[in-house]
Amino acid sequence: MAAAGGVPGLEAQRREVEAAEQRGLRAGERWYLLENHWYQQWKEYVESGDQNSSSFPGHINNSELFEDLESFRLKERLVESEEYVLVPEDVWNKLVSWYGLEHDQPPIERKVVELPSTQKVEVYPVELCLCQHNDLDSPVTAQFSRVDTIDAVLQEARRQFEVPPEDETRLWVKNSDGSCERLRNIHMTVLDACLSTGQVVIMETRNKDGTWPSSRPHIMRNSVEDEELYRGQPGVCGLTNLGNTCFMNSAFQCLSNVPPLTEYFLNNHYLGELNFSNPLGMKGEIAEAYADLVKQAWSGHHRAIVPRMFKTKVGHFASQFLGYQQHDAQELLSFLLDGLHEDLNRVKRKEYVELRDAAGRPDEEVAEEAWRNHKRRNDSIIVDIFHGLFKSTLVCPACGKVSVTFDPFCYLSAPLPVSQERTMELFFVYMDPRRKPQQHRVVVPKAGKVLDLCIALAKHTGVPAEQMMVADVFSHRFYKLYQADEALSCILDRDDIFVYEVAGGLAEPGGALVLPVYLRERAPPRDGDPGYGVVLFGHPLLVSVPQPQLSWDALYGLLLERLSRYVRRPESGSEEEEEESEEEDLYGPQANGLSECEEEEEAPGEGPASQAAEGSSGGSGGPPTPSPPQVTLPPTANRPKRKCRRRRLLFTVRPVNANGTSERPALPGEGFALHAQLYIAIDWDSDMKKRYYDEEEAEGYVKHECMGHVQRRQPVKLRECVELFTTVETLEEENPWYCPTCKRHQLATKKLDLWALPEVLIIHLKRFSYTRLAREKLDTLVEFPIRDLDFSDFIIKPWADVASAPHKYDLIAVSNHYGSLRDGHYTTFARNKDSSQWFYFDDSSVSPVAEAQIESKAAYVLFYQRQDRIRPPRTAPCPRPPDAGGGCCSDSMEVD
Repeated sequence: MAAAGGVPGLEAQRREVEAAEQRGLRAGERWYLLENHWYQQWKEYVESGDQNSSSFPGHINNSELFEDLESFRLKERLVESEEYVLVPEDVWNKLVSWYGLEHDQPPIERKVVELPSTQKVEVYPVELCLCQHNDLDSPVTAQFSRVDTIDAVLQEARRQFEVPPEDETRLWVKNSDGSCERLRNIHMTVLDACLSTGQVVIMETRNKDGTWPSSRPHIMRNSVEDEELYRGQPGVCGLTNLGNTCFMNSAFQCLSNVPPLTEYFLNNHYLGELNFSNPLGMKGEIAEAYADLVKQAWSGHHRAIVPRMFKTKVGHFASQFLGYQQHDAQELLSFLLDGLHEDLNRVKRKEYVELRDAAGRPDEEVAEEAWRNHKRRNDSIIVDIFHGLFKSTLVCPACGKVSVTFDPFCYLSAPLPVSQERTMELFFVYMDPRRKPQQHRVVVPKAGKVLDLCIALAKHTGVPAEQMMVADVFSHRFYKLYQADEALSCILDRDDIFVYEVAGGLAEPGGALVLPVYLRERAPPRDGDPGYGVVLFGHPLLVSVPQPQLSWDALYGLLLERLSRYVRRPESGSEEEEEESEEEDLYGPQANGLSECEEEEEAPGEGPASQAAEGSSGGSGGPPTPSPPQVTLPPTANRPKRKCRRRRLLFTVRPVNANGTSERPALPGEGFALHAQLYIAIDWDSDMKKRYYDEEEAEGYVKHECMGHVQRRQPVKLRECVELFTTVETLEEENPWYCPTCKRHQLATKKLDLWALPEVLIIHLKRFSYTRLAREKLDTLVEFPIRDLDFSDFIIKPWADVASAPHKYDLIAVSNHYGSLRDGHYTTFARNKDSSQWFYFDDSSVSPVAEAQIESKAAYVLFYQRQDRIRPPRTAPCPRPPDAGGGCCSDSMEVD
């Protein structure tokens, strides 16, 4: 099919697409979004080299990328390479010309824009709500590129609201806390102004008397005027979410509540240590932007602040944080700590330091040398507060060579115990047509086979595993039929998996024949689209056929029985009608035409027509069978007419190719024989389907009791995670160690031990697991202490007086992540350095919280301060007494 009508062959298609995709992005180009599942199926199809392969993708179908099929609005937070791929314009045009586009779906066209230090396809343009100062309740939505200027926004607003050319206008942006900021620089881009989708931009027009409407407080209040009257507790200040910036807000709130770091900035100590010449730094700009944000948060004059400039600076120096996609708060923390360190590095010129192996020297000597060398190149407030030292021991498995080094660290990335099991959801389809499909949840080995899935399911259903076939169903057809020995890792969590009970499964090649069966509806064909007349629908079936030599009519009866739960049979007498027809009409190639005929002039059983009809019986005991399609009698003028009672069938049965898109002609000499490579389509006339096919019942299923059982993971203690961090492990093949003795790379064993801990210890819980088998987020509850976290047992550095060693820590902040691997939301718990009161920071919202609420499955990054450096809380009274209006500063503050 793909090679017909001037369409190139499969190998040529693959070469043309790959050649076009290899070139890079160019600003101004048009690229298109393509649903990844369809694209991967197309790749499998062209790589198979078989035009009748079951992986034929059909029309391009982007329905999974839209919120709905009316507005065709793109879903939020789609992930590239998982849910969609980007293809250049010429590739899109070729694919559409070869395969067509699903009816009524618009192309998803996007442009390439040039951002600082990179070029990107702008998948999500910025949607702004434009409104006028005198009509804030009637916004107009308009889309802008991030490289558009503020002047372009202004001109679009003037056009939308039909402002006369002589009238003077200007723009304000409304923040989530209700305040407004003037967009003064009209030459600034939308990106640099940190405008994000959903933000309200207000256009005001100068009054005839020369004044501006914003000068009237009851129309628009300036955020500066509003905040001047506010007095709150320093540090208890929210951050406006600029659009998926909760990860940045969470990282900042954690660092902002590290007492020695915040006091360093509040007391202006940073001004004398800004390093503008460090080639590894950011010319002091990150440090200055961070200082400005800290001073605002700790001024006590803001309920919430808008971190626009800080966001702009971060994106300027770290392009991975450009735009408004969700990112990892721990990755931003790592960038901030490194950026602040280099911007505040007291070492103006870094000298070369040669690294030396221990070579048998005492650990104390090697560790002291390593720390001294580190400080010769790295000396900042970040090193003073956050840097520690661990011992790394590598052992060669071949020669036994031991290499010991001491390396600085800024945080500990502690692994969580990972389960070796996996939970999978699927639907089980019984052979008994009266039973609805069942939804199941089974626990299987992560590294298991498809057979393990069937064995687990057999315990729920009582059906032997060898009588099961596992299929991935996509777009009403079988995307893949799995073999019993295939790895479960090839089945993704988002795949729609159906397991069918059959008389003989994949484990028994000699069992009964199993036919894949598709359901299709035939509609009147449309001009220019011959494939439009056949539409797949419903769930496909795997039907066990008792014997290969089965007539089509007997197969019709077998399929009708299989569909009996949701296909209503006609009442007696309603399906028959009598009509007179010519001989050639009766014996033409009608698929499944059941007829009972009586001759008017010939005796029963006489004549060539009667003999041909008798010879067509399949001997299967099924319904009366027609003449075989290959038997056709020539028309004869003298042949007598026959009165025929012809039974109307509910559907017709046809052999089709593996993807169900086209009829498959019978091979020479094949006759009615069925075989394992045959796919069957049940074709419905639209009227018959409407009358006899119960779509609601066909889609119905029941939930097995296992769906109500949620596997609960046992909590682990933080201590267990630290123990895993210090456990001996073997290096992976992708990261071997070069043994100086063997003179070759070896998969050495590696062990990390803690030698010296910093004043503030950051522990990153590695909840996001990336392996060759799967990617997942671990929602295990990690129990961590609020006070008295003792690391004495983990420190291997010898102490003269171990009892007096300062190894106990108290918690001061937690970055939380809620949601799944692909998206989610970040918040923060933090202890105020002045009052020791805990607060919950959720973007603009800030509220006090009890210590008992801090420990949760969402905890992602923990901040601990050493007890000997913690100061007692200040006892200054609340600056805003309760009777002053608005409540005490310790009350919950929710900013809308």
